[in-house]
Amino acid sequence: MAKVLRLNPDRLFPANEQTRAIARRLYQSVAKLPILSPHGHTDPSWFAENQPFGNPAELLITPDHYVFRMLYSQGVALEDLGIPTQDGTPVETDSRKIWQIFAEHYYLFRGTPSRMWLDHVFTDVFGLDVVLDGETAEHYYNHIDAALKTEAFRPRALFERFNIELIATTESPLNDLRHHKAIVESGWKGRVITAFRPDNVLDPDFEGFHSNVAYLGELTAENTSVYTGYLNALRKRRAFFKSMGATSTDHGHPTACTSNLSDEEAEALFNKVMADDFSAAEAETFRGQMLTEMAAMSIEDGLVMQIHPGAFRNHNQQLFERWGRDKGADIPSQTEYVRALKPLLDKFGNNPNLNIILFTLDETNYSRELAPLAGHYPSLKLGPSWWFHDSPEGMRRFRQQVTETAGFYNTVGFNDDTRAFLSIPARHDVARRMDCSFLAELVIDHRIEEDEAFELAADLAYNFAKKAYKL
Repeated sequence: MAKVLRLNPDRLFPANEQTRAIARRLYQSVAKLPILSPHGHTDPSWFAENQPFGNPAELLITPDHYVFRMLYSQGVALEDLGIPTQDGTPVETDSRKIWQIFAEHYYLFRGTPSRMWLDHVFTDVFGLDVVLDGETAEHYYNHIDAALKTEAFRPRALFERFNIELIATTESPLNDLRHHKAIVESGWKGRVITAFRPDNVLDPDFEGFHSNVAYLGELTAENTSVYTGYLNALRKRRAFFKSMGATSTDHGHPTACTSNLSDEEAEALFNKVMADDFSAAEAETFRGQMLTEMAAMSIEDGLVMQIHPGAFRNHNQQLFERWGRDKGADIPSQTEYVRALKPLLDKFGNNPNLNIILFTLDETNYSRELAPLAGHYPSLKLGPSWWFHDSPEGMRRFRQQVTETAGFYNTVGFNDDTRAFLSIPARHDVARRMDCSFLAELVIDHRIEEDEAFELAADLAYNFAKKAYKL
């Protein structure tokens, strides 16, 4: 007999009854606030074209590296999950077979945030009431597949049903943003904006860097083979993105290294990079210099700057060569911020017109480096626990280690950073529950008053993100 699937209304709240009662009251005050998703990777074509999602596997498995990385770790081949290859070699195309494999291995997600998000999607979005496993797989597939064929499950309808006020997608400077243009011209009221992600034209080690820089020049009618033309081209693309609604830039460099070279030194380094005559250290210095240049441009144009280093991307070389980026093989690495950011902060850290949001995958420096930095420099704020730490315990650790030094007001609330559109309400619900639980603990310890906790609950769920990302 199938097991009943039910979400406990008090999930993630403290075990102590008195504290739980406070957390429950706080949560009820913010549970229905609109969702702001100011940093993510959903596909803007979904909202531009508003076509039905294909099938359950295509929607919930093949695009979600949180899901298939776990299956891969347990010996499930990516080919069997229908993940497209770079070289076009065949993969499984029968979506029912893919779903059956997923269902039979769903137990692997016990205790993970992915399990919480998916169960939330199954119950709240699709109305399913039995646990997913091999025996219920067909029931799940048929139920979800039928729902996806209805108007109520088209992207725009779900956007409105989820009470989403805004979603920011992420595009490279080489993107023409035609989907964003189509959304605006359609007259639909849903707000989908872009964010400027220039890694592929700032990082000499990024695959296709030279051709990317050349195309950047074509798009902007600038000579990107010379340093001044290269910088002008970046300014023009930033201006274009801003005209299309962007309020932020997004930088996923390997480290937090910044540089403050003279104009002459920067130009000489650029020439070496363009001649493909540079060392690993010089590539790192160039990336660091470009973060400082991006900060200068942010002061000029007002775009909020997000820096999220610390991912050793594409760690599995064989998998990268066959499947490409974002296939679950990115691994957190130790990251240093105090010395790495100093060149940029020496130049711009006290400028009130610069707004930088820092993220980390290295939790060991929350209290040692990041909280003290954000607790001092007016240009810095801390992004939420991110990626591998977007979890109940990750959120708890973040608040415990950051709050005493940086306070709440040098943080920016929550963002979901997801490609999995249907999980957005679930992720925000987890964040709101964990923040309300943390606030309840402060109230019960008599460290803040309950009325202050109610104000902070709304700030953390909505107000901080709106202000930090200029929404």
